This record gives sequence, C-alpha cells and structure tokens, in this order.
Amino acid sequence: MAIEETADTVATTDATDTVADSVETTAGAITYPVAPGYQLNVRSGPGTSYRLVKVLPYNSRVPIRCQRHGQKVSGPYGTSDIWDNIAPGQYVSDVYVKTGSDGFVTVPCG
Repeated sequence: MAIEETADTVATTDATDTVADSVETTAGAITYPVAPGYQLNVRSGPGTSYRLVKVLPYNSRVPIRCQRHGQKVSGPYGTSDIWDNIAPGQYVSDVYVKTGSDGFVTVPCG
C-alpha cells in the first residue's frame, strides 16, 4: 500500500518545519530568534527611553519570561507596543523577535 503525498501534505509539513525552526527549547526554556541582520538593544524597561543594559549580537535567541505593553516601536516584524522580558530588568521590543504572533505568546508581566 503506497502513501500518496499531496500539496496539502507538503504545505502542512513545511509550515510545521518553519515553526520548529523559529522556536527552540534550551534547558527547559523556549527561545525565539532575533530578526536576522539585527543587533538588539536590551533596555531596563519597556521603551527606548529606558537605560540601555546591553546589546545582543547578530543571530541571538531570547527566552521570553513575560510580556507587557510599553512604547510603540516599528521593526522588521511590524509595529507594536509589546515588550518581551528576557531576564530580570531586561526588555526587548517584540517587533525584533520572531514569535509567530502579533499578540502575547506568554503571560503578562506582573
């Protein structure tokens, strides 16, 4: 008995592969890729007026601990006021992180 591969099967497989490529689990934490070709500023709060904590190198991946609304920013993945908390006191704009969503992908910061 042969299994026939259709265009629908290929599309589903390709979409699954794309999601798997963008989200990884490292030591129990899900990480997301920073937009290709960008070094990402990490701020002490959810806006560009907050202190610069560090700059992430090209091809970085970040865990998202929680998310909150802050300053609206435009970037490679659109325009949004969502900021991702990647570590205590460290925020990056969600428009530079490939989460696959225009909304929250985890819990709001408390």
